[in-house]
Amino acid sequence: MPVYPTRDTKKPMRAQTARILALIFLLVGILLGVFDAPQYAARAFDSIGLHYLSSKLLVIGFKLPYRLGLDIQGGTHLVYQADLGNIQSSDYGNSMDAVRDVIERRVDLFGVAEPVVQVEKSGEDWRLIVELAGIRDINSAIRLIGETPYLEFREARPEEERDKILEAQKNKERLVEDPYFIPTELTGRHVKRTEVRFDQTVFQPQISLELTDEGAVIFEELTKKNVGKQLAIYLDGSPISAPTVQEAISGGKAQITGNFTPESAKELVGRLNAGALPVPITLIVQQSVEASLGQESLNRSLQAALIGFAAVAIFMIFWYRLLGVLAVLALLLYTVLVLAIFKAIPVTVTVAGIAGFVLSVGMAVDANVLIFERLKEELRSGKMLQDAVLEGFGRAWTSIRDSNVSSIITSLILYWLGTSVVKGFALTLIIGILISMFSAISVTRTLLFAAMSPRMQKMRVLFMSGISR
Repeated sequence: MPVYPTRDTKKPMRAQTARILALIFLLVGILLGVFDAPQYAARAFDSIGLHYLSSKLLVIGFKLPYRLGLDIQGGTHLVYQADLGNIQSSDYGNSMDAVRDVIERRVDLFGVAEPVVQVEKSGEDWRLIVELAGIRDINSAIRLIGETPYLEFREARPEEERDKILEAQKNKERLVEDPYFIPTELTGRHVKRTEVRFDQTVFQPQISLELTDEGAVIFEELTKKNVGKQLAIYLDGSPISAPTVQEAISGGKAQITGNFTPESAKELVGRLNAGALPVPITLIVQQSVEASLGQESLNRSLQAALIGFAAVAIFMIFWYRLLGVLAVLALLLYTVLVLAIFKAIPVTVTVAGIAGFVLSVGMAVDANVLIFERLKEELRSGKMLQDAVLEGFGRAWTSIRDSNVSSIITSLILYWLGTSVVKGFALTLIIGILISMFSAISVTRTLLFAAMSPRMQKMRVLFMSGISR
């Protein structure tokens, strides 16, 4: 049995091993293709009578659809300008993050599975970008998002009244009432500031809370009559903390203790500060994207991608012959693998993201071209086919690595500093580049070793034109 070396000459790859790996790649590619496009796989299975497979094998693919962006699915795009004049500059980022968290909870009321709500800094301006894919009622979205976050303190209900409400709710009555806590007059407007502090004894994070003068009086009365009971803190109607009052608290300052991690304590402080110091936001851009326009953009992008893929495949096969065929197979596996990752993460697929993916396909082809040109040089120097393949991959790897690393660094900068559209492009490009390196080096090389045999040494013309034995 012939033995073909890999790029590491100390670990030769047997032809049988290469063929087994190639078969595994093929099977994985088919399964990923079924996962990527279950609707087409279902038609194929049904057409040949495999109804069981179409109902069982495709379940996961149908349960995980692609997440389509606003520019494809259509919906509402809103841009808000934040007024941070009353907030210290060191707190800008935390305040905007807190407002973003509140608005994310608000847009969930629309039933949007994956709303895009992100903070964007442009010069000295802070903006909030809200994208609601599939939402057409732009006026309702504006009204909902424009509301100020509402913070309130609630005291525990008497047990007898609590039990009555719970019993009524079993009979589908009094469903809108909170059976556990009663609203008080202490709200977010009475909170001056909150911050994270650490207990000096056990070094556990605590929440330090400071109230206004009016709030201090109300808080003292509340804590005095609720010693030993819970005093809950609600934000937008949802409980975020329910500490137990240990003693009456005067002076307008208190500590909220609990099983906080530094991250959860910071998050709670952000929410409390958002309620206490709401950041006014002003709508500066509103746009409604029709689904028909998004579908047209998607169709054109996919059509361009298919045409480009076909043109590249024809060129590779014409110029590199058998190597070109193997490169196209590796490229197909690369495509289904990237699409599967888009589904599994999931990645929001936008027109810009599709452009990044198509660009990464071109970079994957570039890697194969570098390898094959190196291989051609080794064959022209008179080396045996197996040695030429080894040298071709080994010598091309440095160039492939350096060019891809520089592209990844550029994409990371784009993702870090770019807007939502640019981030979509950068993310898909990063994923595509990483997978393309695996495809060009591992998959193509394995397929090539699997296809080689002693007879091919005499048929070198199959590999590319202009090379004789």
